Amino acid sequence: MTTNNNSFSLSKVFTPFQYKDFTFLWLSGVTSGITMSMKILISTQWLYNQTNSSILVGLLGLAQLIQMPVVLFGGVLADSSDRKKLMIYTQLVTFVMLFMLAVVAQAGKLAPWHVFFVITVTGVTTMLGNSSRPAMLPRVIPKAYITEAISLSSASFQVSSIVSPLIFWKSFEYLGPAGAFYVASFFGFISVVSPLMIKVSGKSKQEKTSPWASIKDGYRFVLTHPILPGLYLLDVFVTIFSFYRNLFPVFSKELYSRGVDGTGLLNASNSIGTIVGASIVMFTSKIKHKGKIVLIATLFYSLFLMFFGLSNNLWLGLVIVMCLGLTDGVSMVMRQAIVQLTTPDKMLGRASSAHSFSAMGANHIGHFEVGVMSAIIGAGSTMLLGGAISFVVTILFWFIYKSIRNYQYDLSL
Repeated sequence: MTTNNNSFSLSKVFTPFQYKDFTFLWLSGVTSGITMSMKILISTQWLYNQTNSSILVGLLGLAQLIQMPVVLFGGVLADSSDRKKLMIYTQLVTFVMLFMLAVVAQAGKLAPWHVFFVITVTGVTTMLGNSSRPAMLPRVIPKAYITEAISLSSASFQVSSIVSPLIFWKSFEYLGPAGAFYVASFFGFISVVSPLMIKVSGKSKQEKTSPWASIKDGYRFVLTHPILPGLYLLDVFVTIFSFYRNLFPVFSKELYSRGVDGTGLLNASNSIGTIVGASIVMFTSKIKHKGKIVLIATLFYSLFLMFFGLSNNLWLGLVIVMCLGLTDGVSMVMRQAIVQLTTPDKMLGRASSAHSFSAMGANHIGHFEVGVMSAIIGAGSTMLLGGAISFVVTILFWFIYKSIRNYQYDLSL
């Protein structure tokens, strides 16, 4: 009997793939993620090879900051236009531009301004279309399987984040920048075609209104929501004091006296942990107390962050970083599930964009804060302090935002 129950549970985890519309939405998301990752990797590598300028490479990252305010309008578009068409058109821009970069590179006429232009334009269009994907989720799968669907999507994204650098490495090495851009545009083409296969309607259920009025309505909904403000604020506060992922080169050198090999191992371990965390959520998706899961996972995340700051052995550090990815994955997937389960369809685009906006802002500020603090007090002390602050913040949210702690969702309803 035990074996049969476990087998049944395992099959339930992959139930979302029984819905063809979800499968095509998932495929579009995965291939879009690979496309965007390869776009950045190829552009950065080519730009540095051509110019040998780390300043230009840094400016390439700065060019992406223009995406921040666009996120707000992406949510409005997702709630006021056809979500399928929005995905198709915005991803079509990326496909066409990457294909053009490949053609120009093959002709030997690729210039830095081409790369900056494409990165900026595709970054803006991607942000305009990003909110449409999570907003489509309740239309392609029953709410009873929302948590599994989000978990599968999150785990797949982490897998693609590991696979993308490998595809980039081999395609760039054997085919050159032009060939690598062709490979990236191939994945971009799949991300365009996949939404065309979705049968359910993507049309808006919202009454026509001005963009600014729509933004106001969306943020009024978020601010008056009993759970979402606390959920977003918790993520913001913790991320600002603990954003470690983009600073693995610093931690590799300061904590373990290693170089690129340490950076690569830390990144891989973190991604593997996030995949495991998302998978755990799939197996615990029927647990009603989803708010408590977010808070408990964040508490453990804070503790592992402190352990990370105290570690000076690389192999122990890899285990801890894997645990950080695991707890962060559990918290992240469950937050997304709560947004989906507590937001009406007509508001999903704007609620998702508010989540993305707060997360992106926290990431940028956290990147700066952790970098500066690491320079002042050292990487280990920064993680120790960040973990302690995150722990205290989470405890405070446990008592202040009782709506998060008490939130539960009955999937039988």
